Amino acid sequence: MIVLKDVLDTVNHSREKRNYFANLILDSPELLPELLEICAEVDHEISCRASWGLEFLSKKNLNVILPYLDELITIVPSVYQHPAVRPMAKIFEYLCISYYKDKSIAVRKALSRQHRENITEICFDWLITDQKVAPKAYSITSLYLLGTEFDWVHPELKVTLENNYNEGSAAYKARSRMILKKL
Repeated sequence: MIVLKDVLDTVNHSREKRNYFANLILDSPELLPELLEICAEVDHEISCRASWGLEFLSKKNLNVILPYLDELITIVPSVYQHPAVRPMAKIFEYLCISYYKDKSIAVRKALSRQHRENITEICFDWLITDQKVAPKAYSITSLYLLGTEFDWVHPELKVTLENNYNEGSAAYKARSRMILKKL
């Protein structure tokens, strides 16, 4: 029997370890609910490791997490540690790209309007709060795509990017310029 917390204790930021972990979950998808429970332990470092693994899993096979979107979207607003926020923001970016650009049938069936509205709210929160650049950049992309459906998003995104541009990092400014050109 696999003890997920023991495995997570061996996971670090290396691609090799995160890849190993993602493959473990792909081979044993019944572990996914437990993985989400660990992600929800937001005050503990292990939740960050679980989030890294969930991101890598989502990158390898986004469809695996689709049955658990309700749980994921319930967990994410309470995530506050940067090492966990970054992968959650990346997962949202994967979902938005798959939904709006790739038009994945599975994602379009699973990602409800309520999910998309929640993702919009969470991404704006990350964009306007004190987050590092990666979650902000992923949120900008997600919000741009969400704005193709929700009319109010693009005007709000434009104002937010313009207002925060001068104090943003080089990476933030680069992503902002790219999206502002599209807006």
